[in-house]
Amino acid sequence: MTPYQRFQQARDFLQRHRTDYDTAWRDYQAPRLDTFNWALDFFDTEAKDNHNTALWVVEEDGSEQKISFADMSSRSHQVAEYLHDCGVRRGDRVLLMLPNRVELWEIMLAGIKLGAVLVPTTMLVSTADLQDRIDRGVIRHVIAQASEAAKFEGLQGSFTRIAVGGRPEGWRDFDDSRYVTTVFKPEGDTRADDPLLLYFTSGTTAKPKLVLHSHQSYPVGHLSTMYWIGLQRGDVHWNISSPGWAKHAWSCFFAPWNAGATIFVYNYERFNAKSVLDVIQRCGVTSLCAPPTVWRLMIQEDLTQWKPPLRELVGAGEPLNPEVIDQVERAWGIRIRDGFGQSETSAQVGNPPGQRVKPGSMGRPLPGFKIALLDIDDQPAQEGEICVALDPRPLGLMLGYEGDDAKMAEVLRAGYYHTGDTATIDEDGYYFYVGRNDDVFKSSDYRISPFELESVLVEHDDVLEAAIVPSPDPVRLSVPKAFITLRAGVEPGPEVARAIFAFARERLAPYKRIRRIEFRELPKTISGKIRRVELRKQEAAGTSGVEYREEDC
Repeated sequence: MTPYQRFQQARDFLQRHRTDYDTAWRDYQAPRLDTFNWALDFFDTEAKDNHNTALWVVEEDGSEQKISFADMSSRSHQVAEYLHDCGVRRGDRVLLMLPNRVELWEIMLAGIKLGAVLVPTTMLVSTADLQDRIDRGVIRHVIAQASEAAKFEGLQGSFTRIAVGGRPEGWRDFDDSRYVTTVFKPEGDTRADDPLLLYFTSGTTAKPKLVLHSHQSYPVGHLSTMYWIGLQRGDVHWNISSPGWAKHAWSCFFAPWNAGATIFVYNYERFNAKSVLDVIQRCGVTSLCAPPTVWRLMIQEDLTQWKPPLRELVGAGEPLNPEVIDQVERAWGIRIRDGFGQSETSAQVGNPPGQRVKPGSMGRPLPGFKIALLDIDDQPAQEGEICVALDPRPLGLMLGYEGDDAKMAEVLRAGYYHTGDTATIDEDGYYFYVGRNDDVFKSSDYRISPFELESVLVEHDDVLEAAIVPSPDPVRLSVPKAFITLRAGVEPGPEVARAIFAFARERLAPYKRIRRIEFRELPKTISGKIRRVELRKQEAAGTSGVEYREEDC
């Protein structure tokens, strides 16, 4: 069989069994490929004479662009030829710093066709961040939004500069790609294990790591993500995610196009729940993936006022709190399904369509992954680190950490890939997320999961977001302290603190009680994840702000 046929066979098997989890997980055979170029072998084949919408971008002013699969295939050929003319060659590192605009998808496809190594980068990075990426990523070409050109002034390194949306001085204009031939001939076959994507992780606990993926680990690996979401041909899928992060490739690129679905994007200057809900209903979005912050903002509206054509709802980035899930289900009759994965992998664990969803559970292992929980001695445990079996090595696992063999040896040991995340498992094989290994702490010799306590806090009407960290205590070693961001219009003070303490006491076991509260904006990574490590350091150093103690309230 051809590479396309092998990939198609695996894809079709998962779609046939989209609601038959037992069969899908037991019998799924990942396509083993020697050569494979997803854009040339799969996308172009599927796109031939296919005039269905591949990409639909809607702007806040109501303007929109719709591009068919056939047109996207042809246009990406043209862009590949243009980039080749600019000097981009197989294996070259290309930093991409673009918003959600059509050119991003054109360039991604073109880069894959060329065999370049794409380095997606958020537009929120600083100049210092860019220098680090250029140095450690060995960047040879930069393609960036014209408005961001100033960030590259004075950076060291020799790299081609291509601007999208303008022509800053010293930069090539991407619009010139419109004038080259649409005929593209690749320079030989692409090996399936050739490098394709290089991601800088968000750095919640340390300096960002460089995660290297291949032409099969994400394109093929994300068949598990397609299965988790439940995507089908003809779906209109919106993943609310910013470019530059792995989740964007997950659900704004590979998973929906693997399924033959339309990728939908709505660009807005500032998030407005009413506008977002209006767009979902007006544009017929059938599948929605959003991070917890978006879901929390949406449930502040009366969701019953909208009747969207949604069929699938999933949450990503961090686990969702039960209250959010329940409110959405009461309004729309659809349950948000959680899942788990990392920049280093595709979706590993999830609640696929048609399965029993247990409150608080992130689901069961997805097709292509065998999961185990291991203790500190790498022995099976009821509560332990989420680990992925390496026999056979799953296709959805990274090639490795670029330039860090020691870290790679640390996470690949005892026949498993160690994720650094902790979970528990019940008698039915459902996994329940506990937290990052670095975040779980002990209080009076009891293990405390920040996520469990945070889930209770965000159920309080005045709480928008919360983060739990250990606060030093002479008797208990440490006690749970909550850093809380209040909803708009709620003023911090002792009355609010007293109410939150009482609320938490009613819902938590005595040993889990929150003993201290501080109101503030939570520090986050540029991908939007809470940096508990920063809060822990502040608390340990005694440099936090105004604090309310349970015994004083």
